[in-house]
Amino acid sequence: MIELISDLPDNIVGIIATGQVSASDYEGVFLPTVESRLKRLDKLRLLYRLGPEFKGFTAGAMWDDLKLGVAHWKAWERIAVVTDVEWIANLTRVFSFAMPCPVRIFPNSASAQATDWLIAG
Repeated sequence: MIELISDLPDNIVGIIATGQVSASDYEGVFLPTVESRLKRLDKLRLLYRLGPEFKGFTAGAMWDDLKLGVAHWKAWERIAVVTDVEWIANLTRVFSFAMPCPVRIFPNSASAQATDWLIAG
C-alpha cells in the first residue's frame, strides 16, 4: 500500500510504502499526485519511505515505477529514499547514477534528516 505524507511543501511528494505495493497503489495514489503537482510546478522532490512493514513490490508496481520515472525524467529535482531494506538501498545506489538529480538513501532512523535534506535543497 502507498499512502501520501502530509505536512510537506507542495514541491515535495512524500509517500510511505507498507505491506505489498501494487500497481493500483501507483495508479490510484502516486501517479495522480505527481501529475497534479506537475500541472502547477516544473520540478518535484520525492520522499519515498519504506517502513518496517514494507513487504515488497508486485511486478506491476515495479513497471509503473519505471514508467513514472521515465515519463517525468526531467521533473525530479531531488529524491530521498528512506529504508532499512538492504536490497532497496542497493538497487537505489546502482541506479542513482543514471538519475538527472541527486538521490540519497537514509535509514529509517534518519527519516527527519531526509525530509530536511529535501526541504533545504
